[in-house]
Amino acid sequence: MTKYYVNRNSKAKEMAKANISKNSKKSGGFFSTLKFIFIMGCACLLAGVASLELYLSSLPPINNLEQFKPNIVTKIYSSDDEIIKTFTAYTYEKIELKDIPDNLKKALIATEDKNFYRHHGYDLTGLARSMVQNVIAGRVVQGASTITQQLARVLFLNNERTFDRKLKELFIAARIEKTISKDQILEMYMNNVYLGAGAYGVEAAAQIYFDKHLKDCNLAELALIAGLPQAPSVYNPFNNMDLAVQRRNQVLLRMFKMRYITKDEYEKAKEEKVHLAKVPQFYTTNKAPYFCDYVLKELESLGFDEAEISQGGYKVVTTLDYKAQKAADEAIRKNLINWGLRGEKNQAAVFAYSPIDGKILVYSGGKDYTKSQYDRVTQAVRPPGSAFKPIVYAAAMEKGISPNDMIEDRPITIGQWSPHNYGNKYRGNIPVYTALMVSSNVCAARLIKEVGIRSVIQIARVLGIETPLEYDYTIALGSNGVKLFEFTRAYGAFANGGYVVQPYSVERVETSRGKVIYRAPKTKISHQLSMNTAAEMTAMMRTVITNGTGRAANIGKPAAGKTGTTDDNKDAYFVGYTPHIVAGVWVGNDDNTVMTKGVQGGTVPALIWRDMMKVATEPYGKAEFNYPEVKLMPFAAGSNVKIIGEEEEAQETTEQATNNSNTLDEQTAQTAQEAVQNVVKTINAGKKAEPVKQQQPTPLPAAKPVVPSKPASAPIPMAVPDSLH
Repeated sequence: MTKYYVNRNSKAKEMAKANISKNSKKSGGFFSTLKFIFIMGCACLLAGVASLELYLSSLPPINNLEQFKPNIVTKIYSSDDEIIKTFTAYTYEKIELKDIPDNLKKALIATEDKNFYRHHGYDLTGLARSMVQNVIAGRVVQGASTITQQLARVLFLNNERTFDRKLKELFIAARIEKTISKDQILEMYMNNVYLGAGAYGVEAAAQIYFDKHLKDCNLAELALIAGLPQAPSVYNPFNNMDLAVQRRNQVLLRMFKMRYITKDEYEKAKEEKVHLAKVPQFYTTNKAPYFCDYVLKELESLGFDEAEISQGGYKVVTTLDYKAQKAADEAIRKNLINWGLRGEKNQAAVFAYSPIDGKILVYSGGKDYTKSQYDRVTQAVRPPGSAFKPIVYAAAMEKGISPNDMIEDRPITIGQWSPHNYGNKYRGNIPVYTALMVSSNVCAARLIKEVGIRSVIQIARVLGIETPLEYDYTIALGSNGVKLFEFTRAYGAFANGGYVVQPYSVERVETSRGKVIYRAPKTKISHQLSMNTAAEMTAMMRTVITNGTGRAANIGKPAAGKTGTTDDNKDAYFVGYTPHIVAGVWVGNDDNTVMTKGVQGGTVPALIWRDMMKVATEPYGKAEFNYPEVKLMPFAAGSNVKIIGEEEEAQETTEQATNNSNTLDEQTAQTAQEAVQNVVKTINAGKKAEPVKQQQPTPLPAAKPVVPSKPASAPIPMAVPDSLH
């Protein structure tokens, strides 16, 4: 009996094995393998996390951490080795945790690390969650650094986005947690975090942004400060108030959701207006503040962020010519005062760069940065007046018109537009180069009518003027606003054989150990005008300085340029160049009101340009333009020279003559009819008819021949790099 049951059990086991085998074959081995891999993966992950936890918990503390102070020694240099900005001059104010308002502590915790008091310096759950979110989004949309990790990065690491740096951040954060308490970590973080605008720590931020101590800030101001660590330069209210307010309101919402503030407090705080300090304290030590702002923006476009720059201990070498920069700043102050432009609204801006390699040499966005950080080089859009005329003349040169062609300097009407010359002075037929030299408005109008609005706008675009331009004839007289940066860049093509060169400010960046981590490549260059056009434009604009409206800009060296003044006397420009430097100057009022009588492009802007360029051009001596010969003919022109505007006059004469001819025909017909009637009467009366004298029509005046002149030439050299010939 026992044997029977044993055999039966054996058969049952064999049948079970057979069924399992059949089922596994039916279900397939793939899913079993996948399940096995998943289980093993989870096990390895858990083992890895456990091992990491164990390793992090075993790390030793950091000695002397409480005495640590950030090493903020990044310096910005000019090309002539002058320190023009140092981040050690930025504000660093230490404050104890007990003196920090509770609302700021809560705001930072709610925004940066809601589990701060519950983790050990790192939040592996938060890290896993952020990784999933980033994978789903296909980009980095969520970070996972705790406040302790951020402190580790501020004190010991940099902002490079690498896996290696993230691991180091975890290890150091664990060691920090074993060294000091949570409150000490929070205090150290709040004293050392960079908050934009040169502020290290929350107390410094309160002083810079609101000109008050932290204890005196309200909830809305504290929330704004708490929102800055994520992206200090982006949420800096001096740079972008709208983004700063949006970020502040996000912080307030987080505080409300975490029940740190009531709904009434939330609603009231998010409606608060931001009242910024009028004079940011840290800027007063900058030697070239407008330029340094531009440098920081360029560095950010290259992949550096403001916190990394300020805390990285870098040496940033720029293109600035500090001697010329000082001369420009002094020229602005001196000439504005001399012409009675002493008010805060009375402003001037200067921008200069090399048309050969694009290095920015001078950059003044206003006369006093401590009173106004508004950059009038890249931000202000103001009409250039007659300084725009060279763009029109360049379009004409590209169409084959010569500087020696004659043009009608007399009143003209185009549609509803009837421009007039300054002082209603007209000169009859004059050479094209003379029209530019004396800045004739009606001649510029004739030229844009001759070549077309579209051609002028196309030339402006290829020369680098990106500001929208109206499709209107009046742009010939500079009615359309432009940016000084773009406008000066456009003149560079006249100085450099028709090549447009992109200006830049950062030459190289070095670490504290001297390792070069960035070196500027060759700047972008494009050929947009013919060499002949550049040579002709330079020949004509040299006469503006030697004999025309820009005589005040004469520096005793080969130079070319153009004045510009708007009809309403609200803006005055002078833009000019030598073979090595192109510089533009704008003068006007920030509130767009009329300037003091007598301020024109040939006065204050030309004088500022002259004073600055005398210093800037010293290294180059009296360098000549390296151009083909362009000979400007005397005023008396031969009969076989093209006269622009003559066709229009001939057309008007033809129309008048045609009208006269029609009148004569009517009179002749009437006389003939009367003669016939007389003949009939005479025949009827038996008399002999007398012959009728017919009136001869007045002949039409012969039109003058229009023969395009051949481009002539005079030697006007300029510095074109050998590689561009």
